[in-house]
Amino acid sequence: MDPRRDIWDLIDRGDVEELLHRAAVLHGHYCPGLALGVKGGYELVKRLDLKSEGMEDVLAVVETNNCASDGVQFVTGCSFGNNSLIFKDLGKTAFTLSDRDGKGLRARVVNKASEYWEEKAEEFSDLYEKVVDKREGDEEDKEELMSTSEKASLAVINTDVGKIFDFEDVEIKIPDYAPIHDSYICDICGEKVMATRTVKKDGEIYCLECAEEGYSKLTGYGIERK
Repeated sequence: MDPRRDIWDLIDRGDVEELLHRAAVLHGHYCPGLALGVKGGYELVKRLDLKSEGMEDVLAVVETNNCASDGVQFVTGCSFGNNSLIFKDLGKTAFTLSDRDGKGLRARVVNKASEYWEEKAEEFSDLYEKVVDKREGDEEDKEELMSTSEKASLAVINTDVGKIFDFEDVEIKIPDYAPIHDSYICDICGEKVMATRTVKKDGEIYCLECAEEGYSKLTGYGIERK
């Protein structure tokens, strides 16, 4: 049984609004960024006729860790957990879908795209600046933002795709299938850890934290070196 059968049915029917509502469950709220990921992901899946089974047969590339990436993951079925999502820390709202031949399609949000949905949800921008950007506003402002966010998101979904995205055929370098690594037990904290994330010192095995070695982490600022 395909656990994503309902999602594929929505894509086949072109019900992008319902895809947005489902993606909001994952993302936690509505926002234009999420809607961009949903709309762009939908277009890529439809245009390439690629449906991921979560087995690295289909790969998605996102170029920023913003809200749109959740929409792309939800619609395409490519995620960090199933090793089908590639993150390029470029800060661009753009995403690519490809199968393992490396011949894909890239969707890029055009520079003035926001003008088309902001005119349909004018209050959203002011509330976003107040509540999110400046971290000001009270609970009433926050509730109003949540309400207008859905309106702005639906405006994105219902705007002609040609006004929001540019598409181009691209070729990407496809990584090998994800390797399976052994796990070791850290001799200090006693926790199981992937072998490639361990350090050997004086005959003992340590995780990176216990060894006080550097490691990378992904935050709202991008990939950081700890």
